[in-house]
Amino acid sequence: MAAPQSKNISDLSGTWVMNKSQSGSVEPSLALQGIGWLTRKAVGMATLTLVVKHYTAPPSPPADPSGPEVSHIEIEQTGTGGLKGSTEKRCLDFTFREHSDWLFGSVRGQSKWISAAEVEDPWLSKGWLETEEEKGGPNGETHVLSHVESIDNGWTATQIWGFQLVEGERKHVRHIVVAKGTERVELELVYDYV
Repeated sequence: MAAPQSKNISDLSGTWVMNKSQSGSVEPSLALQGIGWLTRKAVGMATLTLVVKHYTAPPSPPADPSGPEVSHIEIEQTGTGGLKGSTEKRCLDFTFREHSDWLFGSVRGQSKWISAAEVEDPWLSKGWLETEEEKGGPNGETHVLSHVESIDNGWTATQIWGFQLVEGERKHVRHIVVAKGTERVELELVYDYV
């Protein structure tokens, strides 16, 4: 289902379901991240639902909570077939924060608003809507950048979030590059708004 015009990168609050027929396979990226075969198969078969809360509040530790308010994005993920979900908490001030979960282990990540002109990687910059309606960041940015580094396994995952036309419908899309050493996997995830 297409995203309503009221939803742009400044307000992702709501429920989003991964459109498996329009998204790429997550298996190659999970393999590069050291996820076992059985878990990769289970994740690949599941349909992920994201319940997103997007709000403004003081920054999370380790940043000074008395600093200016910043955007926060909290995502509760659940999967079909009994797949265990996870919670993502992103504070868009580009400060590294550590996190640990059952799938990826110990990681540190940072997130921020970003404009199309700042996205240098050809895969990450491909195909986005860049109209006035998409300019939702505090300075007119059209995207969120999320960068995660594995503390234990040596991989990185860089994501750009935004909106694209997919088969004629406006959808929330994430372009992802997972890299480890000289290896690189590109992935596109497409979400329906429900």
